[in-house]
Amino acid sequence: MSPCPPSKDHLRTRALAARDALSPDQRAAAAAAVAARGLPFAVAPGTVVAGYAPIRSEFDPMPLLHNLADGGARLALPVIAARDQPLQFREFSNGAALASGPLGILQPAVTAEELVPHILLVPLAAFDRSGHRIGYGAGYYDRSLAALRARKPVIAVGLAFAVQEIDAVPASAHDAALDYVLTDQKTFDLRRL
Repeated sequence: MSPCPPSKDHLRTRALAARDALSPDQRAAAAAAVAARGLPFAVAPGTVVAGYAPIRSEFDPMPLLHNLADGGARLALPVIAARDQPLQFREFSNGAALASGPLGILQPAVTAEELVPHILLVPLAAFDRSGHRIGYGAGYYDRSLAALRARKPVIAVGLAFAVQEIDAVPASAHDAALDYVLTDQKTFDLRRL
């Protein structure tokens, strides 16, 4: 009898421990490296790019977002509207005040304009080279990507440290796949795999 594959919870815990073990300097250097490399495709002025406000030891998308804004992209950040619902995305500009949302995550004010992203930068706990990710288990990004992709094509770009890569994510039918993953060491184009 073969052993049971590790659960998502086990894989999440292991990947988050590896991420947490990185020093603040290592995390800052990784964010700077990805920002310098940029996205692996052209971003036209006016394109809406949704990022996120990092929590705990998450990969910080802000340097990349600022570079994209300098190139003319419009920025948005997620807002939790309700539990078990897709995220909303509201306009964010450099220096704009953010407020603490329902889970303590910084988000734009409810008065900020709601935008529909063309590109979604996605935080994660772990990823594999098949385009699957493990998040925190609440399903916000899976629901959001499904809702967005039902409206129009959306490019999902995971941001992670190389230490968060695992061999295989036990994916479910409702899990939304990533198109790319950017790490401090490599850019993965997962659409070709």
